[in-house]
Amino acid sequence: MAEMSWDQKRTGPITEPVFNYIDRSVPHSLFRNGRVSLTRAPDGNDSELQGYIADAHEMRVADARSLVGDARATLARNGFDRLDHPLPPDLDFLDHGDIVRRYYPACVELLKTATGAGHVFAFDHNVRWAAAQRKQTTIRGGQQVQGPIRVVHGDYTLTSGPQRLKDLARPPRINDTMRPFLAEGESLISADLVASALEGGRFAFVNVWRNLAEEPVQRDPLGFVDAQTVSPEELVVFEIHYADRVGENYFAHHSDRHRWFYYSELRREEAVLIKQWDSAGAFSVSAGERSDEGEELCTMNFHSAFEDPATPPDAPERHSIEVRCALVF
Repeated sequence: MAEMSWDQKRTGPITEPVFNYIDRSVPHSLFRNGRVSLTRAPDGNDSELQGYIADAHEMRVADARSLVGDARATLARNGFDRLDHPLPPDLDFLDHGDIVRRYYPACVELLKTATGAGHVFAFDHNVRWAAAQRKQTTIRGGQQVQGPIRVVHGDYTLTSGPQRLKDLARPPRINDTMRPFLAEGESLISADLVASALEGGRFAFVNVWRNLAEEPVQRDPLGFVDAQTVSPEELVVFEIHYADRVGENYFAHHSDRHRWFYYSELRREEAVLIKQWDSAGAFSVSAGERSDEGEELCTMNFHSAFEDPATPPDAPERHSIEVRCALVF
């Protein structure tokens, strides 16, 4: 992808919402230190976040739809992309089994085509709808519906990326989505495939995110930081304590270098791909690889829902789903 100047980015509509970073009084950390954490219950709900101090910044956000040709954002370099992708007919997104059996395979095929990965495994998802969260709506056979996350974050760390792949080569645990769909003692991914990915191979985690409502997204759109504008020195690890394991994500300190994008009025027929971790990316131990197009591979994308000041007061609440997928190349 050609270098994008901010002048190029301003060719599309610009909005200036507030994003919640983590305050610089919370020190930079790439590895677990117990400073920032929460507890996640089996129903998917989180405890109060401990050790987090918000640092709110108004940031310019450009519409990524305006980027064309060599300036277009890519999953490989910038950590996000948008593709046309029709939904399987009559899917019930409040039915856990329907999502896993019918929508997961569609996400797998989409990512195989989009990335060239030889192996793709969909393993988890969240449905987000603030109105349903307030009513404590539970997906049939699954967890409670969640609301949008308005904190700048990335979904894996130097520790939790490889660890999550190892976990998927073991029988599912209490919070794991695939637990009801695998036989006792069965794992989603073979131990041999995971070992090959960790020992000199390449693996990644990518989310498939989409709007579920009939109306295009207007309220709480999802913003993405161009991965080329984020530095490892800006990251702060936070821990997610499950009943039987500990996961990790990264928050980010603010930087004026960060360049934010979103896709305006996303429709049901579109899928947004978000890179959550790439073992060949610039932050990783095995860094230095490039895509088939010669692009430097980014490690991850930082993202957040945001309140667009231009949103009409009567706009419907966002109703979305993200499906988490593991890729082995």
